[in-house]
Amino acid sequence: MPEADWSPTTAAVPPSRARLAVQRLRLSQFRNYSSLRLETDARHVVLAGPNGAGKTNLLEALSFLSPGRGLRRARLREPCRNGGDVAWAVAAHCQGPVANAAGAAVAFDVGTGLDPAGNGSERRVSRIDGETLPASTLARHLGVQWLTPQMDRLFLEGAGARRRFLDRLVLGFDGDHGRRVAAYERSMRERTRLLKEGVADPAWLQALEAGMAADGVAVAAARRDAVSRLTAALEDNAGPFPGAVLAADGLLEAQLDASPAVEVEAAFQAGLAANRGRDAAAGTAVDGPHRSDLRVRHAAKDMPAEQCSTGEQKALLIAIQLANVRLETLRRGQAPLLLLDEVAAHLDEDRREALFAELAGLEAQTWLTGTEAALFASLRGQAQFFAVRDGQLAQEDR
Repeated sequence: MPEADWSPTTAAVPPSRARLAVQRLRLSQFRNYSSLRLETDARHVVLAGPNGAGKTNLLEALSFLSPGRGLRRARLREPCRNGGDVAWAVAAHCQGPVANAAGAAVAFDVGTGLDPAGNGSERRVSRIDGETLPASTLARHLGVQWLTPQMDRLFLEGAGARRRFLDRLVLGFDGDHGRRVAAYERSMRERTRLLKEGVADPAWLQALEAGMAADGVAVAAARRDAVSRLTAALEDNAGPFPGAVLAADGLLEAQLDASPAVEVEAAFQAGLAANRGRDAAAGTAVDGPHRSDLRVRHAAKDMPAEQCSTGEQKALLIAIQLANVRLETLRRGQAPLLLLDEVAAHLDEDRREALFAELAGLEAQTWLTGTEAALFASLRGQAQFFAVRDGQLAQEDR
């Protein structure tokens, strides 16, 4: 398939406030796209088309411009086109909200993809303005947040999905959070391996446990800080979506409520050393931030989110995500990209229009997908509309 190249024909609408925006998106060998070049301006982007056309694939590509495994949590070879062996790549030219001395917006380039020199291994390579950097550092340059239909059951399923959702929110407050989570998990896996083998050097185990304690307490503290800030923002919310009370529920988070971080770190390290036999039998560390959960309550009803109706749970998720965008904008001076997959189809008309009104007041460029462009009619003028058919894009708002 030849490269699809679409450029906006309407003049770029400058945002009323600073807005980070993707102005050019390029894909290579990604899912159903052999090659794509899409140009946009600072407005929101609506992608409309039938199921299976490739709308969510575009959002997934954007989600890979942040640390982690993207909005589908895919293994790194999964996005390769048609399950092939050719490495995929995603690149974006972004307009930043910060102006230079001449008053022009500062732009930067970000790219990532499967390392073609990986010799069969799954490894990402990432670049900012041509400089190769670890994928864990992408969040320092570009925030990306998303909601997908699969997340509608977030409050009903296991703690792992909620913990990942929380960690994604924390990245908006702390760009190094993903690196610390990854470092903690690497140390934990290595400790588990050594405990299973039963021939570990005590000094090496002690070093691993010291790293787990330092990174684990930092992770727990960042989660506590994020949920505190988000709860405060949600309590002040006078919009159409409900307020919520959030809590990071875990061993270290609870200990940090009562003791200084240095004491919690020392106690956690001592506990790891004391419980090596138990953890060897369990095949993992029984305690730690990898067991934490995110608890959410509907503020007005004082009801746990898992006991709320499906519509209320969806509204709570949207409320949390919108609050996070506002807080990230204040803290970093730029909003994250916001990816909303099929969000309109799961809201009644009043809530749908309320969401669009909220998006108009945010400084975030939002990418939305849906099967019908008519669902987004009230965004005409505020958004660019593209029809997606079998991996081909055509601009509709000419």
